[in-house]
Amino acid sequence: MKQFAIRLIRGSAIIAGLVAGLALSAPASFAQSAPFTGFAGNWSGKGTVTLSDGSKENIRCKASYKVDGRGTAMNQSLHCASASYRFDLSSDVASHGNEITGHWSVASRNLFGSLHGRAGGGGIDVFAQAAGFAANLTIRTQGNRQSVRITSRDEIRNVSITMARR
Repeated sequence: MKQFAIRLIRGSAIIAGLVAGLALSAPASFAQSAPFTGFAGNWSGKGTVTLSDGSKENIRCKASYKVDGRGTAMNQSLHCASASYRFDLSSDVASHGNEITGHWSVASRNLFGSLHGRAGGGGIDVFAQAAGFAANLTIRTQGNRQSVRITSRDEIRNVSITMARR
């Protein structure tokens, strides 16, 4: 049981890194040239995490985004919590045309990783990884709401979160 709890906490922190990809979604008109424009400020949301055994747990997140003047670079602070864990994440992301790259970390758990992908047509498709973990992230934006879907073959199989500007 302790091993499962450790894997769950580690996986949850990795998912926080993926949630950093939330910062990548932007209105379609900015997707190619300035994908982070309009993201500065505070956001919050909730969703579910599905584990490999099919069990689900609710999660709540709050994020703060700082975007450069061109809308092409951003850093993020993210806090997420559920009934059994909580974590704080930092990330830095940048766009180069329609290519997106970034790094994230959860210092308290000594976790770090990278993400890369493409933006276009009002959506983001990203591959995120860390030591021993990989996942796909799909983000779609409609107005002031963001939907995020993360899929993995690890202990945490699916994450679905909706965020809104506060």
